[in-house]
Amino acid sequence: MSFEPEPAFSHGTEARIGVLLINLGTPEAPTAAAVRAYLKEFLSDPRVVEIPRLAWWPILHCFVLPTRSKASAGRYAQIWMSEGAPLKVHTERQAKLLRGYLGERAGRLPLLVDYAMRYGSPSIPEKLRELKGHRCDRILLVPLYPQYSASATASAFDAVFRCLREMRDVPGIRTVRHFHDHPGYIAALAQSVRDYWVRNGRPDVLLMSFHGVPRATLAKGDPYHCECQKSARLLAEALSLKPGQYRVAFQSRFGRAQWLKPYSAQVLGELGRQGIGRVDVICPGFVSDCLETLEEIGIEGKATFLKAGGREFHAIPCLNERDDWIHALTEIVVSHLLGWDIATSHEELEMSRLRALAMGAKS
Repeated sequence: MSFEPEPAFSHGTEARIGVLLINLGTPEAPTAAAVRAYLKEFLSDPRVVEIPRLAWWPILHCFVLPTRSKASAGRYAQIWMSEGAPLKVHTERQAKLLRGYLGERAGRLPLLVDYAMRYGSPSIPEKLRELKGHRCDRILLVPLYPQYSASATASAFDAVFRCLREMRDVPGIRTVRHFHDHPGYIAALAQSVRDYWVRNGRPDVLLMSFHGVPRATLAKGDPYHCECQKSARLLAEALSLKPGQYRVAFQSRFGRAQWLKPYSAQVLGELGRQGIGRVDVICPGFVSDCLETLEEIGIEGKATFLKAGGREFHAIPCLNERDDWIHALTEIVVSHLLGWDIATSHEELEMSRLRALAMGAKS
């Protein structure tokens, strides 16, 4: 096989460390065409849909894409921000804030912080090549999924390592596998709830809604369900909630197969029929507000609860750009950079350059 050309190199140039935040992705616009392109890439991932290609391909192209693209575009249009898709806007802001926080915590390290999307733009290969072009010979991958799952976390790693196969000079790679029980992440979640309750009062029930995955993945060894349950338990403990004061459920079911239960929509309907006055929903599996939190929970979930007889519904925002969350993210990154603290002085770099030139190097 042939490899990609390597970026230009000059002896005596300081190597850098790249920190790449990775999120799921989003369509480029709230239009049927843009959503179709996004869904095609997303639903073509064998990590996402574990159905043999020969069986899945006709279903995807003949039924799913033609029917879901326009409907999903309408849902995106309801939550689209002036700067673009909420997920992308918040991820970009988080990367910018992390860059500043890391500058304060790890000032000696030559760090570059950026973000990429698993599906859509900016892509993982695009950002990996940019980091290499900026002399990053070590890269820390930080998927922004608190709980590990094969369909999200592992898929992001797949995209990275496929790209590395095309490189001659492969950078050192480290990965953040999960942070579902990280004390800073749990503390930021709990404080976000407290802050919301101070402003708006407390609910009768707090629903913790996580993104769903097929039930079969649990039986096959995926730890996602267990990590969601642990995050929920730790959050409940941090808020001093009793068992009857909170529920755990899973949203975003797709297809006819059984997914992790209970389903969030069904729980909201049950709570409404039980005469629960007020329900608040938090989505601990998302660090940025997106279609699943703003539209599926904030609009559809609210309608389900109120129609079933509930009186008051509140969707608690994701962590987004909260200061305590960015501090927690900084701690997660710094802990994974240990051992990469190799700062080189200008004098050492110049001596390295001169030695290389003396041995015949051209630059």
